[in-house]
Amino acid sequence: MKDRGQSTLPTDVYLSFVSSLYGNRQTLFVGMISHVVTFAFVYAKTADPFFLACAFAIVLVWSTRAYGMRRFDRVDQSKLDNEGIRYWENWYNTGAVGTTLILGTASGYSLLISRDSFAELACISVTLATMVSVVGRNCGSRRAVDYMTFCACFPMVVGFLGLQDFYHAVLALLILPFSLTTRMMANGVRRFLEQAALATRDMKTIADRFDAALNNMAHGLLMLDADHRILVANRRACELLQLGDKERLKDCHLDVVLRYGVRSTFLNAEQSKTLLQKLDELLKGERSRALVQVTDDFYLEFTASQRENGGAVLIFEDVTARMRAENKILHMIRYNSLTGLPNRAYFADLVQQALAERKRPGTVGFVVLDVDDFKHVNDMKGHVMGDRVLCMVAERIRKVAGDRALVGHLMGDEFILFFANENNRKDLEERMRRLHQQVQGSYEIAGSTFRVSLSAGGVLCESDQFRMEDMQIKADLALFETKLRAKGGFTTFEEEMDARYVERQKLKTDLREAVANNELSVAYQPMFQPDGLRIECCEALARWTHPERGPVPPTVFIQIAEEMGIVSDITRRIIDRACADCATWAEHMGVSVNLSVQDLRNSDIVGVVMDALLKSGLKPSRLHLEVTESCLMEEPVKVQAVLEELRARGITIAIDDFGTGYSSLSYLDALPLDVIKIDRSFVRNISEDARRFKLLRGTVNLSRELGLRIVVEGVETREQLALINKYNCADLIQGYVFAAPMSTSAILDLTQALARKAGGAGAKTGRHVA
Repeated sequence: MKDRGQSTLPTDVYLSFVSSLYGNRQTLFVGMISHVVTFAFVYAKTADPFFLACAFAIVLVWSTRAYGMRRFDRVDQSKLDNEGIRYWENWYNTGAVGTTLILGTASGYSLLISRDSFAELACISVTLATMVSVVGRNCGSRRAVDYMTFCACFPMVVGFLGLQDFYHAVLALLILPFSLTTRMMANGVRRFLEQAALATRDMKTIADRFDAALNNMAHGLLMLDADHRILVANRRACELLQLGDKERLKDCHLDVVLRYGVRSTFLNAEQSKTLLQKLDELLKGERSRALVQVTDDFYLEFTASQRENGGAVLIFEDVTARMRAENKILHMIRYNSLTGLPNRAYFADLVQQALAERKRPGTVGFVVLDVDDFKHVNDMKGHVMGDRVLCMVAERIRKVAGDRALVGHLMGDEFILFFANENNRKDLEERMRRLHQQVQGSYEIAGSTFRVSLSAGGVLCESDQFRMEDMQIKADLALFETKLRAKGGFTTFEEEMDARYVERQKLKTDLREAVANNELSVAYQPMFQPDGLRIECCEALARWTHPERGPVPPTVFIQIAEEMGIVSDITRRIIDRACADCATWAEHMGVSVNLSVQDLRNSDIVGVVMDALLKSGLKPSRLHLEVTESCLMEEPVKVQAVLEELRARGITIAIDDFGTGYSSLSYLDALPLDVIKIDRSFVRNISEDARRFKLLRGTVNLSRELGLRIVVEGVETREQLALINKYNCADLIQGYVFAAPMSTSAILDLTQALARKAGGAGAKTGRHVA
């Protein structure tokens, strides 16, 4: 390897070589004593003062070198540059060369001048002995090696040659290879040390970088040997495991470290055992990662990579934030955000878990709960208040159910319960009776009182036959039966309900086909003037004759259509047919069509109506549109906007079945109404019930004060008609007392008959009758 100059070495390596020159000072002192003693004995033998002078010179040089070394000790070596280091190298070399020069000169002097055999042997011996230090102590400086070798050997060569003897001349020549060999050995040692120093420096640089990288990792790292002893641990590992100084972990067995964690209360014994088991599986390659919950709110995730020598590298990180986020997301997925109860999907998982934990088959119960008329709360008080009511209801259900049942929030105002241990139907009904008793009642929220009732339907089955979807269908059927009978109760599923459900599903399929194939027909029930001699309007009524069942009541198929979301399709067909038929009637006659809640939710209803009028050529004033009070409660602001737009286009707006809903009178002034149709419940028994008749008259008078026309529905007897006419309670009469619903052709025949009965006054030719 090519010898590098001292100045070409990195500063820190150069400094280490020069510092080595100033070390091991005891050898200098021992050497100085040896030199002085040698010169003293030579002086005693020869009485030559030159040797005494050499002894004093050795002491002087040693003192100077000792002083320089003390000065070097006081220097801040970290601030030395190459020039400063070279200064101290030269200072050392001066002393070393001075000592060697004295010894070499003494050897040459003893050969040429003294010519004493003892002096020659002593001086040459001590000089050659000093050459050992050139290789061992002074190899750190190339210049020191060169100068000291020259100063020691050259005077001896001169001395041997000065004797002018062949044999001494040979000795002089032999000194040359000795000096060269010494120099080569010293330089070889220096090169070796130089390589080692540079390699050490590079290794330290790499180690520092490695250490910096390890200790600045966000992950903890443990490097293990084949026996699972810790070879390397970074700072983050100690922080995460709370294990103190990383240096203390070296050569510690992994399980010992974890037991220390137990003693420091970082891990309990069970957690330590679980962690060791998971890490063992990880190190064996049986799993790719191991997630450990260290405390309630602290998670570590471990991964491992195998090393060729059988060891492994464990890397772990704090995943608490990730687990919090995952747990939050999982909670959002599993639980209803409003009530905090399990949603349907997670409820199903909990039920399956409860079933799996049963030791033997048995009877289980499943219940669906519905808050009655909850939409009325939202409409009257707003959704925020409605949400608070739902939360309070959910909390009561949860408290009442306790540990005896699983409680879930299905959707909206529906809740579900699962009873894992039920004996029979009577027990389930008794549970629900107690639940109704404690949950139903008054709720006080923000100064408002809400009366809450619950309708419920339940089903019992054997645990090994439980299927969530099937049980929910059956419980829903039982709930439907509850609502049909009386809200606020509980019904247990019976197989007949299933049969009715199947029939209802088939009826839905048939109805969808009937609507798609335009198989529904329209019947018209006339609205007469009170004397019964003139028809002013006819209400269009949808009719469906099933090919197998025969006529299906409108109360049945209209409700089904609303459930299916196809009632607007029926409305569109009825409006088209009614407008087309009315266009063939007398000019004074109009036609009335009922709009459903779903129709009014859709602003397209305005376009549907105007298209029907355009296609039929019917004047807008001849079309009446009827809405019920329940329609008005569904999104009242939007409904009012739709009705105002229709009325602005000349269409007559009527409220149907007036008196059967909530706060009936409040709508009369607020909505764009022209006609009020009083429900048949006001007319029933008015001949026998004076109070009912007074209520009818009061409603009529109030409506007329508001400028509304009055249509009384459901008039069936002559007595009812006479009483209504006597007190002028109606502008129009609709009911079986005059006519039942009929076809459009029958309407034409009836109007012609009425015209003839009236003496033909105002009759027109063709199909139109005045």
